[in-house]
Amino acid sequence: MPAHTPEEIDSLFAQALNAGNVDALVALYEPQASLMPSPGTLVAGTAAIREALAAFVAGKPAMQIAPRLVSQSGDLAVVTAKWQLAMTGQDGKPAQMQGQSVEVVRRQSDGRWLFVIDLPFGVEAGAKA
Repeated sequence: MPAHTPEEIDSLFAQALNAGNVDALVALYEPQASLMPSPGTLVAGTAAIREALAAFVAGKPAMQIAPRLVSQSGDLAVVTAKWQLAMTGQDGKPAQMQGQSVEVVRRQSDGRWLFVIDLPFGVEAGAKA
């Protein structure tokens, strides 16, 4: 299911993540989009985004999210969401994460909204390419 409004994209992300559906997650990104999968790390492009998201899906996450639109100008929008995530860590123990995301999304020619820049840990986390 595609995002028909900018703020829908975060809810769709959480639904796909909770379902363990990597294909649905990757389908929410433009081909050259960037994602910060962990603080200080930035990946770009479909293959790198798929790899990063597959690592999260492997932990069987349960995400709760509260999205909102910050600003929209034509086919571009900035959205944000408060989120919480419970999962199994790489060490096999329960892990929890939370954050306040900042994302840039763009309306496609078919009306869908896709991530261009996805910073789940917000701007304070910093990123290195």
